Amino acid sequence: MQRLTVSLRGGFEKKKGCLLFHFTGQLDAYSEKQFTDFLNDVFSTNKLPTVLDLTRIDFIDSSGLGAMVHMAKECKKSKRSFVVVGNARVLQTIKLVRLEEFLHVSSDLNKALSQIAA
Repeated sequence: MQRLTVSLRGGFEKKKGCLLFHFTGQLDAYSEKQFTDFLNDVFSTNKLPTVLDLTRIDFIDSSGLGAMVHMAKECKKSKRSFVVVGNARVLQTIKLVRLEEFLHVSSDLNKALSQIAA
């Protein structure tokens, strides 16, 4: 994991034929640019399906949600399948703004990896 900001760390690995991103910390107005830049850098050299693991995110705000919507649009544009996995706090925030279907939300990482690899 590399430090993207003071409050956000991120990394990725190739697992089961997809890109699995892991993030820890806060996805908010202070970290959304680095979050987006990190994803775009990896996306530019990899066209694999994507799983975004946000189970270790402590806080997400509207800027973080906006960054995930941007990521979802980029994936759709490049015909890349994706799933967002989150903890209860992240999932509740996503559901409050009714983005769970758009972001292909899952509460279980193994289920998401199986779903995307199929």
